[in-house]
Amino acid sequence: QVATVTEYGAFIKIPGCRKQGLVHKTHMSSCRVDKPSEIVDVGDKVWVKLIRKEMKDDKLKLSLSMKVVNQGTGKDLDPNNVSLDQDERKKRMFRDYTSQKITLEAVLNTVCKKCGCKGHFAKECFVQPGGTKYSLIPEEEEEEVAAAGYEREKKTSVADDSSKKRKK
Repeated sequence: QVATVTEYGAFIKIPGCRKQGLVHKTHMSSCRVDKPSEIVDVGDKVWVKLIRKEMKDDKLKLSLSMKVVNQGTGKDLDPNNVSLDQDERKKRMFRDYTSQKITLEAVLNTVCKKCGCKGHFAKECFVQPGGTKYSLIPEEEEEEVAAAGYEREKKTSVADDSSKKRKK
C-alpha cells in the first residue's frame, strides 16, 4: 500500500513488515515518469518487487520496483533480473570524457608505395592516377634535418654534374 508520495518516488508499506520501501520514479514505469503523483496516490495498493537491500548508517533501506511486476496479476515480469541488470549497467557505463582532450602524437614512419608520400600505407591511399599528392606536414625538427639533408644532396649533385661533364 502506498504510504507517501514524494517528488522522487513513493514509499510503500509492506504487509507483515514494519519497514517501508521506496519505489523511485525511474522504477515506477517503463516510460519516463516526471511526477510520481500522476502514477500513484496515497492508499493505492500496488504490486512491487524488492530489487535491493542496503544498510546505511545502521538503517535498512529497501528499494522496490513496480515496472518489473504486472500490476494486474502481481506476476514477476523479470524473474532473472535481466532488465534490472541492464539498467544498472547503463548507469555505470556512462562516463563524461568531454573535459579530457585527445591528443595524437604517434606518426606512422612509412612511405606509401602508391603515391610516395610519408605517413600512410598504400591501402589507405586516396590518390587517383594523375591526382594531387599530399603528405604529412613535418615537425620543426624534421624540417631542419630535411633542410640540412637537402643542402648535402644539392652539393653532391652539383659535384656529380661537374664530374659527368668532364667525362663527356
